[in-house]
Amino acid sequence: MTSIIVAIDEHNAIGRKGGLLCHLPQDMQHFKALTTGHTIVMGRTTYLSFPRRPLPNRRHVVLTRDTEWHEDGILVAHTRQEAEALLNDKEENFIIGGGQIYKEWLPKADKLYVTRIHHVFEDADTFFPTLDLTHWQTVKQTEYKADEKNPYDLRFIEYTKRTI
Repeated sequence: MTSIIVAIDEHNAIGRKGGLLCHLPQDMQHFKALTTGHTIVMGRTTYLSFPRRPLPNRRHVVLTRDTEWHEDGILVAHTRQEAEALLNDKEENFIIGGGQIYKEWLPKADKLYVTRIHHVFEDADTFFPTLDLTHWQTVKQTEYKADEKNPYDLRFIEYTKRTI
C-alpha cells in the first residue's frame, strides 16, 4: 500500500527555503508514530533537509536525477518506477515529499495522512497538489489546539481513496 503523509497550511503550502513550514512537535510525533518500521520515499532535497539522517528505524528510498548521488544505507532510485520496484507491496509505504514527488505519487496513493496547519505561511515556496476530495473519503480527523510547543492549531486528517 502506498500512503502519502504531508503537513500543509491553509493554502496547500508544504515548505519554504528547502525546509518545513514550521516546527510542530505534535506533527513530528504523529509522523514518527506512523512511519517508524516502514519504508519512506522522498526526493533528495527532502532527505538532505533532515537535521539528522537517516531517520531511525525506517527504510529510506531517495529519488534523484543525479546518477552520481549515493549515501550508505540509502536505496536510490532515478524514476518513480524504479522506486516502486523497491517497495514492499505487503506493507504500508510512505511518500514524504517534496512537492514534485507528491505530484507524481498522488494518483498512485491509496491513503493520505494530512496535517492541516491552520495558518498561512506567506513566504512558502513549495506546495502540495490540489486535492480533489471527490476521489478521497475522510476516515478520521483529530483537532489539536496551539500550545506552548505548537504555535498553530492543526488537524490530522486520514483519507482513503474512494472506490468508483
